[in-house]
Amino acid sequence: MILETDRLLLRRPRADDARRIFERYANDPRVTRYLGWPTHRSLTDTEGFLGFCDAEWQRWPAGPFLIESRAGGVLLGSTGLGFESSTQASTGYVLAQDSWGHGYATEALFAMRALAARLHVTRLYALCHPDHHASSHVLEKAGFTLERVLPGHSEFPNLTPGVKADVRCYAMRPIC
Repeated sequence: MILETDRLLLRRPRADDARRIFERYANDPRVTRYLGWPTHRSLTDTEGFLGFCDAEWQRWPAGPFLIESRAGGVLLGSTGLGFESSTQASTGYVLAQDSWGHGYATEALFAMRALAARLHVTRLYALCHPDHHASSHVLEKAGFTLERVLPGHSEFPNLTPGVKADVRCYAMRPIC
């Protein structure tokens, strides 16, 4: 499955993407600071992520997507849908540092919204660390509304390993 927006191409990750993912964003502590997965320390970590991607795509009608620029094919980051049931999914994004501030995250989230609607997802949500103000702003620009704060919900291994922190839950319902 390939999705296109005005400036982006979103596609399923492949095994040969490992090095680019690792080098562009997955090994960057500044990029991964507020994410729910640890900064990749080696290419093996990224290959493990790609195995996870394949499993998600085999189980559900969609999964993780890589975000590339349509002009030049530069890898910008990733996004996707994380299904919990056939009607509920989460979304989010991660972008390489040089891709911040260009509206790519918002554009990618709009693509995920449209895909979720086509797949009959009735609840789409995203989790965000309370201190990640830029991400909160992006979610709001993409039409998500702060639903509630979930106390002690998620671990952010790049901030405080082993400790569950509060998260902001942004949601869209209905998503059409």
